[in-house]
Amino acid sequence: MSLKAIWGVYHADGGIVGELRYVFGKIRGTAHCALCDITHSYVSEKKTMKECRSNSPVPFHLVHLNEQSEGLQSITEGMTPCVVAETDEDFQIILFSDELEECNKKVELFQEKLDAALEKLI
Repeated sequence: MSLKAIWGVYHADGGIVGELRYVFGKIRGTAHCALCDITHSYVSEKKTMKECRSNSPVPFHLVHLNEQSEGLQSITEGMTPCVVAETDEDFQIILFSDELEECNKKVELFQEKLDAALEKLI
């Protein structure tokens, strides 16, 4: 089994409407996504997250709920936010929402958890 890609799946839709819905939900306290908190500052992707992704041994994609492929969506439905490993055989969730919460918005803790999860996978 070989690793082809890593997919971070947000618990929010993309696009202008999805982004606005998430921002207003966050302000009202009705929307939350631990992966969003890890990857983004107020406006854009954190520099440390960009470095994490660029140092990945395989392509590392970040997608919103409405941007997933059918195969990816079939295993993430009801499980987001999460991180998924795509292998030559299938998709596998390697970090669940509770593990992302444990990162406390810190890319460094996320990187440690991701490395450990990938080590177990390979």
